[in-house]
Amino acid sequence: MLMRKWFESHLKLVFVLPCIIFIIVMIIAPLAYNFAMSFTDWSMSIVKQPEFIGFKNYMEVFGEERFIDAMWHTVVFAVLAIGLETLLGVSLAILINRKFHGRRIVQALMLLPVVATPVALGMAWKLILEPSIGFANAVVKFLGMAPMKYLATTSFESMLVLILIDVWEWTPMVMLMTYAGLMTIPQEPYESALVDGANRWQVLTKITLPLASSAILVAVLMRLIDVVKTFDIIYATTQGGPDFATENINIYGYLNMFSYYEFGKAAAISVLFFIVVMTIGSGFLKLKSKLEVEY
Repeated sequence: MLMRKWFESHLKLVFVLPCIIFIIVMIIAPLAYNFAMSFTDWSMSIVKQPEFIGFKNYMEVFGEERFIDAMWHTVVFAVLAIGLETLLGVSLAILINRKFHGRRIVQALMLLPVVATPVALGMAWKLILEPSIGFANAVVKFLGMAPMKYLATTSFESMLVLILIDVWEWTPMVMLMTYAGLMTIPQEPYESALVDGANRWQVLTKITLPLASSAILVAVLMRLIDVVKTFDIIYATTQGGPDFATENINIYGYLNMFSYYEFGKAAAISVLFFIVVMTIGSGFLKLKSKLEVEY
């Protein structure tokens, strides 16, 4: 009887408790452990125990030019990829929002890159862009042009190719979320604009985009958080090379952990990266709340 009364009086806690336990075990505890290990020197050896060294890992990371380059590559990759994906995704969403024959088939085909496994896509693109036997250079040679190195050059070309692969893969997601936002817009604003004699450009810039801004901003936020964590495509194609030309902060941290066995340093890199992502996400959420349009 007492157990039943306690259960009824704490019903909300009972239903929320599994979620709280999951968050503690799967999120908070690993983050706390990683934060603690960032102050230690450990090579993942069972012989040598972790040694507390204070902020030495953080000072070492900040002193490395490779870390600065990895951060710069991450920023460039994120800005260009998100910019192109937003532009193309919104444009495609507006296009498929119109009625035309075969619209459902077009929508289904556009979503194919999203449902595929990123690592498999990366390996496929690596084969396509292979300088000597790849399909891309076969087409280039057939057209009478000089073959290109694509992912095998230390110039910005390799990073640009990876950005275009990411755009090809994730633009459909931005399109889908924007399209969902467009479908929620009522017809009354369009009817009023038609009566007032507004042209298509005015309808697009004054009605469609402002009223769909909430969905667009959510799509951009999701891609922003995801794109700065990009790992699979880069690792499957270049592994950060050649000569670290495509190495972002995730590849840099991964190599420190599993190739150089510097666990403490890798933990410090992940802590810094976590702070950056949380800062960007929080700032974008505040921006989103200011730019949202109610209807």
